[in-house]
Amino acid sequence: MKIAVFPGSFDPITIGHVSLIRRALPLFDKIIIGIGVNTSKNKLFPLEKRISWINDVFKNEDKVEVHEFDGLTVDFCRQIGAKHIIRGLRNASDFDYEKTIAQLNHELNDEIETVFLMSRPRFSHISSTIVREIIRVKGDASSLVPDEVKLLEIN
Repeated sequence: MKIAVFPGSFDPITIGHVSLIRRALPLFDKIIIGIGVNTSKNKLFPLEKRISWINDVFKNEDKVEVHEFDGLTVDFCRQIGAKHIIRGLRNASDFDYEKTIAQLNHELNDEIETVFLMSRPRFSHISSTIVREIIRVKGDASSLVPDEVKLLEIN
């Protein structure tokens, strides 16, 4: 079984994330959306809310699961039997950063391969960081997140 992990904070999940996951589905038997728990980062949305949103978005997709994890992504992959990590690339800066992480992950576990998917141009400007900033200043980010993400709940 080909299992891939799509790691991130998903704070919140965006339409760009959803696009990448849907495009990756034909490539794998199962995709685990791994929400990394990083206690040094301040999150805008609680972990339970982020898990709930992702489960709602993919409720009709049997090949997608959501799990939280601490520590290294490669260790999480080893624990669940995943041999692939999915990463989205929006631009050249993403590529440089993600290439370095992929090479380090390969050093830590040479059985795990990183699969890069280019963002569709219409989503290349979207990041969770930008969405959070729009929300913090009370802007309307509803066009940047799936319908299942209820942004009104934070106000």
